[in-house]
Amino acid sequence: MNDDRSRSWPDREPDPRRQPPPTQPGPPPWARGPQPPAAGPTRPGGPAGSPPPGRRPPPPGRRPVPPPQREPELMTHRIAEDDYRDPGYRDAGYRDEGPLAPDDGYPPEDLDKKGRTPAQRKKRRWKIIRRSAYAFVGLFIVIPAIAFVITYFLVDVPSPQSVAQGQNQAVTYLYADGSPMGKDVPPGGNRQILTSQQIPDVVKHAVIATEDSTFETNSGFDVTGLLRAVFNNLTGGTGGGSTISQQYIKKATDNDAPTLTRKWTELAKSFKMNQTYEKQDIITAYLNIIYFGRGAYGVGAASQAFFHKDVSKLDYSEAALLAGLIQQPGRSENPKVAQSRWTTALDRMLANKYITPQQRQSAQFPDVIPLAESKDDANAPYKFISEQAKAELGQHGIGDDKYYSGGYTIQTTIDKHAQEIATQVATDALKDQSDDRLLDSLVAVDPKTGGVLAYYGGPATIDVNGKKQGARDWANTPQNPGSSMKAFDLTAFLKMGKGINETFDGSNNRVFDGRKVRNAGPSSSCDGQCTVAEAMKRSANTVFYDMVLNQTHPGPVGQAAQDAGVKTKDNGGKSEISTADANIALGGGNTRITPADMASAYATFAANGVQRDRHFVQKVTNSQNEVAYEAQPSPGKPAFDSDADKSKQIAGNVTMALGPVIDFSHLKCPSGHDCAGKTGTQQHTPRPGEPAWAANANAQTWMVGYTPSVSVAAWVGADGDQALHGSGTSPIYGSTIAGPMWQKFLDAYLKGKPGEKFDQVSLIGVQAPPPSQDQSAGDEQQPPTQTNGNEPDPGNGNEHGGPITGGPSQPHWPSGLPHWPSGKPSSHNPPTGGPSTGESPPPQ
Repeated sequence: MNDDRSRSWPDREPDPRRQPPPTQPGPPPWARGPQPPAAGPTRPGGPAGSPPPGRRPPPPGRRPVPPPQREPELMTHRIAEDDYRDPGYRDAGYRDEGPLAPDDGYPPEDLDKKGRTPAQRKKRRWKIIRRSAYAFVGLFIVIPAIAFVITYFLVDVPSPQSVAQGQNQAVTYLYADGSPMGKDVPPGGNRQILTSQQIPDVVKHAVIATEDSTFETNSGFDVTGLLRAVFNNLTGGTGGGSTISQQYIKKATDNDAPTLTRKWTELAKSFKMNQTYEKQDIITAYLNIIYFGRGAYGVGAASQAFFHKDVSKLDYSEAALLAGLIQQPGRSENPKVAQSRWTTALDRMLANKYITPQQRQSAQFPDVIPLAESKDDANAPYKFISEQAKAELGQHGIGDDKYYSGGYTIQTTIDKHAQEIATQVATDALKDQSDDRLLDSLVAVDPKTGGVLAYYGGPATIDVNGKKQGARDWANTPQNPGSSMKAFDLTAFLKMGKGINETFDGSNNRVFDGRKVRNAGPSSSCDGQCTVAEAMKRSANTVFYDMVLNQTHPGPVGQAAQDAGVKTKDNGGKSEISTADANIALGGGNTRITPADMASAYATFAANGVQRDRHFVQKVTNSQNEVAYEAQPSPGKPAFDSDADKSKQIAGNVTMALGPVIDFSHLKCPSGHDCAGKTGTQQHTPRPGEPAWAANANAQTWMVGYTPSVSVAAWVGADGDQALHGSGTSPIYGSTIAGPMWQKFLDAYLKGKPGEKFDQVSLIGVQAPPPSQDQSAGDEQQPPTQTNGNEPDPGNGNEHGGPITGGPSQPHWPSGLPHWPSGKPSSHNPPTGGPSTGESPPPQ
């Protein structure tokens, strides 16, 4: 049987260093007499033998063993825990701060692997927590606070006046010669810097509620907003944490880089702004520079641009709309977006008690003036030119957000004289027409540079039910090109090594894959051995449909058009080219090209096969007269072959074929100038209920042609597929209205300029056959008839128009010449027969 009294507590080998020193022999106890109490420390908390405070008593049933006897004089101090370094003592799993006592012990199961008691472990945990807290405070509070203070003293807050000097300035436009074209003033006029008293509280409250509900109390940044923004970023949500002060700094410095440095500096500036300015000054500064849409920077300009009102007269509903648009100014013209943002602003105004529930319930969406009326166009540049210039600048780093902010002066490629002529002839062309649905456009391009010399896309505004509305730019609207597409058919054919003296069956009513293709009339057909040159002059549909269907195929035709300069939707343009079927040969089906692209593409033929991109801008300078952008002269690139000489030969052969078309269409080249071109017509698709004459009507008409120095595309049509008519119910053709527009422009533009001739090139393919017998010149007299009800025949709609009336008689190409013998044009000779230019059109 074990006796607890037979061992010490705890049960371990005694440490010899803890044993009392040997004592000297002394008198026996009976001889000593009474002894004083032993000196030395006593444990607090009770008499000897009681457990020390904080220590548990020995387990029940176990009697404590008295500690070894020690000499009192040796116990002069307590052993500190951290000072004791006895490895053996530590290995024994026990550390203490003083001499062992009968109750100074723990069961082995309460000790961890390193022999630490629960109290010691708790003490160590708190030490780790304290040190971690110190590190956290230093790293995330003390150091950032010091850095923030340093940043605070280093940054400056831009004033509203200094910011206004670099924003919302009118853009000055110049013609190519440097003469003034006009000023593009931002909607609502130049921005006014308003005072706090000039901006009503209802506007301030609407913006504060919508953009920063804590504005009145925050110090430039909102901690909860920042945490919310971080959470949204981490979880993929939306919504930021910027205050009005931060947004002002961002707009004032024009710095929106997604970097921590920018955000840190922005916070410091926002805080400093709130220490520098009163809240009323901050909200006023913000409202003077923020963008609302429609080019309006500042609430003063926005009030005029959207309501034609002074800002002091805005009501709470109008203020809510402007406040809501701050978040999405680029979508201000989207009704759904505007309605949604207006609703959000009103709800937040109600939540912030800026309006009453009754006002919220009775609120009506405000009446916004039309976009076209939001801007004063007096002394402004031609609208469609400025739109094209803005789009071009966006590709060179000057986007919509910067367009009005730099005080820019834009020198365009527009020739002042050419623009005035284009506007005049296009306007005059429709004056006396009986069909009020007719629209027109004219574009002129310099083949040597690619610069646009003149650009008329129709009137900038139109009246609809007595209201002024912005009009469509018809020069940049894709239309079926009709027979003017045949120049690209021929280009693809020439790239195969075939030439303009190859022959086809040019007879009428040929059937291809079960579909009947017709020519436009007697003068548009030729015999079974019709050369390509003759077919081009007469615009024989059957020849070119046969050529594309059976030889070139549609794909190379579409590629030739793009090589020449047609920009499709796939490469930044608006034109559409369909190679799904052979309808591309006749410019029908889903092939639609803008007049601007047609002028650019034909300019490549005029430039001997060198393609240069169309552009409107020569140079841009800012308010400090520093060059912000300058177009460099373009050497161009060979369009139709990697070899420049081969590309020139192809383009020259196209020019050979297009030269005789001018006279055949009863048009004239300016005196002393070579020119070439092609008319085009797209037939209207009859619909039930239309009059009988609509079956023979046309919907689109063209004349595209060039000299060595200018390429011009003239288009006359309507908005969509409509049955257009000229005098009475007679159809219009490419040479009816568009042709005279083209001719009058060239006559006026080239008047007094030196004559010019096309470069000579050698023929591609077979040489010229013997001249055929001259056939009577003149356009077709009867348009084709429909073959299958409302379904247009593939050959329909690509014919020439009738003879034109008026204008002086000028030399022209002999009408019977099918080609230029020996590969070069013959000299101009006056006509020997045929109708005069003053002859009336034949009866329909």
